[in-house]
Amino acid sequence: MADLQYYGTGRRKSATARVYLRPGNGEVKINRTSIDTYFKNKTLQMIIRQPLQLTETQAKFDILVNVAGGGSAGQAGAVRHGIARALCEFNGELRKKLKKAGLLTRDPRAKERKKYGQKGARKRFQFSKR
Repeated sequence: MADLQYYGTGRRKSATARVYLRPGNGEVKINRTSIDTYFKNKTLQMIIRQPLQLTETQAKFDILVNVAGGGSAGQAGAVRHGIARALCEFNGELRKKLKKAGLLTRDPRAKERKKYGQKGARKRFQFSKR
């Protein structure tokens, strides 16, 4: 029973999070540090805790996360996606609630690539008639 854990992979922008839920008392560790030191922004901490609050499982699990790539907002979104997926693995009945809140959908928005002969993805070089 000590090795019981639930796994979920979350992705957002270019960030990837590997999330492990283990029975515990609600401790969240991200890359071996506490959530307060890794994400100092309270909004990002709230984003991460959304699936737990929705399913009322805040104090049931210790969460261990390995997250890489992207920036802080992308990483927070990836962790949230991973937690939601792991909760579905824990209890399939939570899927309906998580799906309705849109937490199981992978956000497809990513940075558009720069095009050749241009200044950026959409921006052009200044046009000169003469």
